[in-house]
Amino acid sequence: MSQLYLVGIDCSDCGNRALDYAADRAKFDGSKILVAHVIEWSPYSFNTVEENAKRHKRREDELERAHQEIINPVLGKLEAQGIEATGVVRHGHIAKTLKKLAEEHGANTIVVGRQGQSNVVAQLFGSVSGTLVQITDRPVTVVP
Repeated sequence: MSQLYLVGIDCSDCGNRALDYAADRAKFDGSKILVAHVIEWSPYSFNTVEENAKRHKRREDELERAHQEIINPVLGKLEAQGIEATGVVRHGHIAKTLKKLAEEHGANTIVVGRQGQSNVVAQLFGSVSGTLVQITDRPVTVVP
């Protein structure tokens, strides 16, 4: 059975190290990679119909731009290494969206970087990696 690594990327050094880790694993065991970028978005706002229409257009533009500027270069890098990879961009709560993507695509492992938040910030708001470890039913590799 082929493995699938879901890698959450965010253009940070930690996210890049997570991608490199998954690429090394995929080269070693012949796995595939699903690269995911989540644009944090909250549905909790009060807009008029006109504002919602403009907001929807902005969201669509954001998705396209993220594919062109973030996902496609990463996929090219992985392809050059001989790794089969696909990419996806979504809006939403980052940890919940990565969990959902892992379920939808049958990912065996989720790989994310650990951002260097201060202890106070992490305690008050939680971290993506910490939340993901708590809510998902599959292994999560957190790369420092």
